[in-house]
Amino acid sequence: MALRNLLGAVRPGLLAGQRVGLLARQRAGAIAAGGLSRRLVSSKGVAGEGGASAYETDPLETFCPAVDKKHVPPGWATPLTISPDKWPGPDPEPTPTEGTVIKPYTINFGPQHPAAHGVLRLILELSGESVVHADPHVGLLHRGTEKLIEYRTYLQALPYMDRLDYCSMMTNEEVYSMAVEKLLNIDVPLRAKYIRVLFGEITRIINHTMAIGTHVMDVGGLTPFLYLFEERERCMEFYERVCGARMHSAYVRPGGVAQDIPRGLLQDIYEWANQYPDRLDEVEEMVTGNRIWLARTVDVGTITRQEALDWGITGPMLRSTGVRYDIRKSAPYEVYDRMEFDVPIGTKGDVFDRYLIRMEEMRQSIRIIKQCLDQMPEGPHKVDDWKVSPPPRDAMKQNMEALIHHFKLFSEGFNVPAGETYTAIEAPKGEMGIFMVADGSTRPYKCHIRAPGYYHLGAINIFLKNALLADVVAVIGTMDLVFGEVDR
Repeated sequence: MALRNLLGAVRPGLLAGQRVGLLARQRAGAIAAGGLSRRLVSSKGVAGEGGASAYETDPLETFCPAVDKKHVPPGWATPLTISPDKWPGPDPEPTPTEGTVIKPYTINFGPQHPAAHGVLRLILELSGESVVHADPHVGLLHRGTEKLIEYRTYLQALPYMDRLDYCSMMTNEEVYSMAVEKLLNIDVPLRAKYIRVLFGEITRIINHTMAIGTHVMDVGGLTPFLYLFEERERCMEFYERVCGARMHSAYVRPGGVAQDIPRGLLQDIYEWANQYPDRLDEVEEMVTGNRIWLARTVDVGTITRQEALDWGITGPMLRSTGVRYDIRKSAPYEVYDRMEFDVPIGTKGDVFDRYLIRMEEMRQSIRIIKQCLDQMPEGPHKVDDWKVSPPPRDAMKQNMEALIHHFKLFSEGFNVPAGETYTAIEAPKGEMGIFMVADGSTRPYKCHIRAPGYYHLGAINIFLKNALLADVVAVIGTMDLVFGEVDR
């Protein structure tokens, strides 16, 4: 009985399917009999037999416009049987009158564009090829770093700094560690300061080789990129030998550095520093006087001194306008007051000036590196306070108190007295600052990161005034953007 009911329920569906198949066969036969032409019918019969409507449809057809009509109604497909001599063609372009206003058109530059780093979306208003307005849309790499830091201990929050500007890792760790040390009111040993400055300048070279190499490649030259990245790889090896990691080092920590420099590393750095300026000369021979490079960079992306100060621009971007502002000179930190180096500045504030400044900064970094190697003192590499820095391994194996301190430090963290500070350093891209508020617990109450790239990108409309569409790539390259710090 149940089976009979089931068949009865299925049978109407089968009959309906048969009817659909019959209609399809009838439609196919009608089209085959009429060829490619569509039949026009009226309520009285076939078209032309009196009273035929121009656009009535056959029940067997999806649409059937008249084949002899010269005009096709809007929204209808053009019949195949209309010959080109009968079809009037598309409507002609309206001719602009005296009152016609031609508005700029809007395009998306990125995030798929290779020069947009995969996470930058620029909305450009163009008049022909001239940029009328540039509106940056950021946040595609936002990870909530500043909020995550509030839920970590001061030591656990340190690796977040590596993920900000991931071309300037140790300088990010340095400014964070200096902020924590200022709140703790502690002073790190002199050897630790020299190590920080040494690797801070190596980090500056790592950043500038990436910036210049990729910038030249964006404009159209590949060879300088390969030359500079070979040297950058040597610097990454120094990173790896001192801390075990190529990029995210977590080496500079509150109280000093994680571990001392291994034997033989200082000698290898010295040998590399002696030959690196020759490689810079090779790059400059190819790039600095190249007429294509000059055409793409001279008088492109210009900015005045006052505009740079108004928009909070720092670093090589600011110094290209002639402002001699370098935190290593104006407010020395670590042991920069013991170093002899020059601060290059520009005159025109264009892309070419910023390229020259970064090339000269790498030469000055070599000077600082050699001075650090010559003046490197003996002594401890971190403070001898087990509540802030972990005890040595041999002490942990012999002293129960050292083991307890180690466990408490990495599980609970250290308490920081209540207070607030703004600490800034001269990072490779500009002024990198940390505004930190402590409430007396083991976790920061607030940690705001002042990233230089964020301010530079915010002023991109100023850099792109009177620029062409091709200049957008050159301006993005000269900003040296890394969106880990822009979006945070």
